[in-house]
Amino acid sequence: MRRKRVMKIKGIELLDFVNYKKPSVFIAFPRCSFKCDRENGVQMCQNRGLDLQPNIDISMYELVDTILRAPVAEAIVIGGLEPFDSENDLLALVGALRYQTDKDIVIYTGYTEEELWRQISILKKYLNIIIKFGRFRPNQTPHFDEVLGVNLASDNQYAKKI
Repeated sequence: MRRKRVMKIKGIELLDFVNYKKPSVFIAFPRCSFKCDRENGVQMCQNRGLDLQPNIDISMYELVDTILRAPVAEAIVIGGLEPFDSENDLLALVGALRYQTDKDIVIYTGYTEEELWRQISILKKYLNIIIKFGRFRPNQTPHFDEVLGVNLASDNQYAKKI
């Protein structure tokens, strides 16, 4: 008998127009080391409240099925707290989704490309993967990111198709 893979998320939004230029499903991941807060010396994470929300246990099968049945979504955005702080679940979800669909998968991270070189090398085997890199820095002028089609809060943040 095959064991169901259960993962934790903070939530799922079936129609999101904020994080990507295409209508998307948004999955909020449950963990973060709050590296932005530590590096800036002040608690200022816009997602801090999400950390206080309860985790949701969901089977990988149920999550993928829910994502794929979202009627208008043309992409999948993974963010929340820090997806790469739940690396095993992130990579398993991307693999499961890629087996079923070729829709864009966008991963929002506060890590840099250099910090994620190993994970990027794993994700490069999949098509249509976009990663938004860079920690939040306060008091920056937002800028438009051409890849995502949205404004990003800090000048060190950018998206790249890998």
